[in-house]
Amino acid sequence: MNNKRNVFKIGYLTLFLFCVTFLNAQNIDINILRDINVNRNTSFDPTFKVITNSAVPISVATPIIIYSLGLIKKDSTIKKQAIFIGETFLVSAFITTALKRTIKRERPFDTYSDIDQATSAPGYSFPSGHTSTAFATATTLSMAYPKWYIIAPSFVWASAVGYSRMHLGVHYPSDVLAGAIIGSGSAYITYKANKWLNKKRSKKER
Repeated sequence: MNNKRNVFKIGYLTLFLFCVTFLNAQNIDINILRDINVNRNTSFDPTFKVITNSAVPISVATPIIIYSLGLIKKDSTIKKQAIFIGETFLVSAFITTALKRTIKRERPFDTYSDIDQATSAPGYSFPSGHTSTAFATATTLSMAYPKWYIIAPSFVWASAVGYSRMHLGVHYPSDVLAGAIIGSGSAYITYKANKWLNKKRSKKER
């Protein structure tokens, strides 16, 4: 009987701590967003709109351009790199969409009236699709071409996309952080999956 009571006590304590942690995290989340969005310099809005709208076009165009170069040069390695970048984009998009539909987190401007929505944002908030797409592209480019002049601009751009989502009031910081992790993680998952498939193919060919 005492053991059952102890289990219930531990369960209630765990639930209480989870609720407190969640509420504190939510408070930190909205407070950071308010600092970025409510107190922002609105003269930067057009610039951040351009940055935020660049995420999908650049991410789609990158593998197409690289693959085209591979065709022109007749270089199979370049074509494989382009396919890797394209595959990562699809993996990232799939994970992001699945999480959005599962978690169904409302946009910050829907929950808090003081958050200023400065660009259109249909659908749910968590995670940030623009950020995951940008970081997927930046990470795969950096893995395919590990040079500082590729890595630095790629991640500066991806980070700017993430920041723009908060500046424009359409995502919480946690949405952006999750998007960055998903985008980079998708690159790692795709890389490992390709490596495993290539090993399997090479074994069959022996």
